Amino acid sequence: MSRNGEYLAAADDALRETYEQPMSLAEYVDHVLENPSTAVHASKYLLDAIERAGTRPVIEEGEERQRYRFFDDPYNDGEHAVLGNTETLNEFVADLRAIAAGRGKEEKILWLDGPTATGKSELKRCLVNGLREYSKTPEGRRYTLTWNVDGETTATGMTYGDAAEPNEDDWYHSPVQTHPLAAFPDEVRAELLASLNEAHDDHIPVRDPADLDPFSREAYDHLAEQYRRQGRDDLFSAVTAPEHLRVENYVVDVGQGIGVLHSEDDGTPKERLVGSWMPGMVRALDSRGRKNPQAFSYDGVLSQGNGVLTVVEDAGQHADLLGKLLNVPDEESVKLDKGIGMEVDTQMVIISNPDLDAQLNKHAATEGSDPLKALKRRLERHEFGYLTNLSLETELVRRELTDETAVWTTDDETDPADRVREPVTVRVRVGSDEAVREREFAPHTIASAAMYAVVTRLDAADLPAGLNLIEKARLFDQGYLQEGDDRREKDDFDFAADANDGERGIPVTFTRDVLAELAGAPSERSHPTLSVEDVITPEDVAEAMADRLMDAPVFSGEERQEYARRAEAVEKYAYEQQEADVLAALLRDERPDPEAVAEYVEGVYAWAEGEQVQNDRGEMVDPDPLALKVFETDQLGRFDESDHDGTTPSSAVETFRRERVVTAVNRHAWRSRDEGFHASELAFEEIPALRAVLERDDWDDVARTYEEFDPAQWVDPPTGTETARLKRETIQNMTDLFGYSEASAELASRRVMDEVRDRWD
Repeated sequence: MSRNGEYLAAADDALRETYEQPMSLAEYVDHVLENPSTAVHASKYLLDAIERAGTRPVIEEGEERQRYRFFDDPYNDGEHAVLGNTETLNEFVADLRAIAAGRGKEEKILWLDGPTATGKSELKRCLVNGLREYSKTPEGRRYTLTWNVDGETTATGMTYGDAAEPNEDDWYHSPVQTHPLAAFPDEVRAELLASLNEAHDDHIPVRDPADLDPFSREAYDHLAEQYRRQGRDDLFSAVTAPEHLRVENYVVDVGQGIGVLHSEDDGTPKERLVGSWMPGMVRALDSRGRKNPQAFSYDGVLSQGNGVLTVVEDAGQHADLLGKLLNVPDEESVKLDKGIGMEVDTQMVIISNPDLDAQLNKHAATEGSDPLKALKRRLERHEFGYLTNLSLETELVRRELTDETAVWTTDDETDPADRVREPVTVRVRVGSDEAVREREFAPHTIASAAMYAVVTRLDAADLPAGLNLIEKARLFDQGYLQEGDDRREKDDFDFAADANDGERGIPVTFTRDVLAELAGAPSERSHPTLSVEDVITPEDVAEAMADRLMDAPVFSGEERQEYARRAEAVEKYAYEQQEADVLAALLRDERPDPEAVAEYVEGVYAWAEGEQVQNDRGEMVDPDPLALKVFETDQLGRFDESDHDGTTPSSAVETFRRERVVTAVNRHAWRSRDEGFHASELAFEEIPALRAVLERDDWDDVARTYEEFDPAQWVDPPTGTETARLKRETIQNMTDLFGYSEASAELASRRVMDEVRDRWD
């Protein structure tokens, strides 16, 4: 088969799995009795789609939460994932569950509110994507009715316009996705639902669907009249026979099961909500002196969203419409015209920026005379905020700059800290140069921009004593702070319950625009052999964001001043990250080898537990106190002679061994080791507390290890010197360990050495 043929075959397979063959109403009843979940009402269907995707653990604002994977847009590789706001999304789902179950919130309209660029529009796209793909799965199938009125050539026939004589191919879908069970008379439907719910293993029963829509009712009544004239006593069977009525599954999408009202949509409230009459069709279709529902457009947001979801986007632009929605959740019906009503089953969601809140509260001072009081009571508000997690904001910025869509999860093999620090390369045209060039955002550059955005969003008023904004951001990101040997959990800090974290600050769009401008701007930086002009550093970003901040119209003067004051702390944070990289690269070959670490840990455990260890001859002996002392003084560099009385450890050394080594390793794993177990089998580098101990690097270690090293020579070290050798090895180590290019490693190490040389002596 040719490649083209393979693609066509794959497309055939995809559609074959998506669509089923039309079935008769009787066949549908058999199907739904075996698969009750396919007949659920709108809010339950949306809830099922969300819950069936499962959950995953996340840490946000320093707390572990369970997040619904549905909001990661899993069916579309994360293209429209909603990053963060997990607590808000969980509350949204909780309300949806209450509505679906009929637990007192049926009259509520779910309201998603928050500043621009907080993910509300992405949520809409995620809902559309997720529902579309869910409806293609067997458990997510959604069904509706199609009609064929055969043998009628008059204007009352089932036709749009001046069509030819109807035949077997003249099938017309219900324009509002009417539920197939709506075709049954009320009393029969009640019995059917009772049987259905007996088979439905769910605490939320299948509800009575809305009655036939006016379009379908017109077809039903027309056929019933014809067969009644013929004297048929099996009237329902005749009307719903396979030649007139079929049940088909449909793919949920905008316009078919999902109604979306955009800010630019206009028309009268009725046109926007339900649709409009088509004058030419009204004249062509005569229904005995009244308007024929076949002449209605059904292009309103409620008509399109019937059966699943109705979204009013940018609701502040449609404030006049919201009052018209009040009775829809209660009565579940709307009117097309006098005497022509339509029942609807849809979950309503409105999305707005803070401008809607201002409109709703414009009469608040009148108290009891507030005309919007009823509307405000019906709206169940869920507030989106700016991200306050460094890793999430870094991920979001990367998505804005690149084509990356995969959502970062704890399932990934990559360490979260490594993902945050990673460099990013983009291809752009620089200045007036027609050639496309690769620009490198050096390691920590994207993270530094993200950190700046995050600290502008954090409430500084509730900072506990001894905690700064950078530390608060790190605490929110990982749930703890590790400072050397000390680990502090979020619960150790007393944060104000009314803190306004995430309510304001630098939006991601601002950060994205600054980074995009930097990527496309020429650089005056140069180097004889390295393309340093194509590197964008954390310092470049800090300077550009500060400059752009001063004239950005989205910020008030007070905000500019406040955000500018927070820039210095972020610059210091970025430098510390680079410094840690340079130190680790300088001392890479001087760290304890895994075997030496294993022997030390095994000796410490034996010392702490009063046990013995096996020596090279296979003999069980007491742990060697001299070997432990030498490792602690020479390898770790934590202690010196004064911390030991001969080989007897001081209380400080004993505390270190017990609290920083023993507790860092899982005691159960150690005690349950088998006979052939060796300490080297433990992955010490994966234990945060122990890694912090064993990877502790500082400039005293450098000075002690390399006596002839001189940071003042770093830019152009003399040939044959220890500094020249160390620079070559450090640059290589930075590329190997941390993803730097040679050019970005050169720039980062220069910046660090500029700071170090002034305090070296």
